[in-house]
Amino acid sequence: MVDGLGDKLKDAVDKATGNAKEAAGDARDDHGQQADGKLDQAKGEGRDALGDAKDQVGDLKDRLKKN
Repeated sequence: MVDGLGDKLKDAVDKATGNAKEAAGDARDDHGQQADGKLDQAKGEGRDALGDAKDQVGDLKDRLKKN
């Protein structure tokens, strides 16, 4: 699980930043900022998936070493 931890932490930051940008864009009716927020959130989702994949690869490597 350690392999993907950095990606998961960056994911959380990206999602939080994206949510804040989108909310600020909503409040000011700023479509550009709303889009930036959604982009940051999507980047966070991608990092989350990458972190999960790294964790799965690490788990598989550990199981293969045991056999």
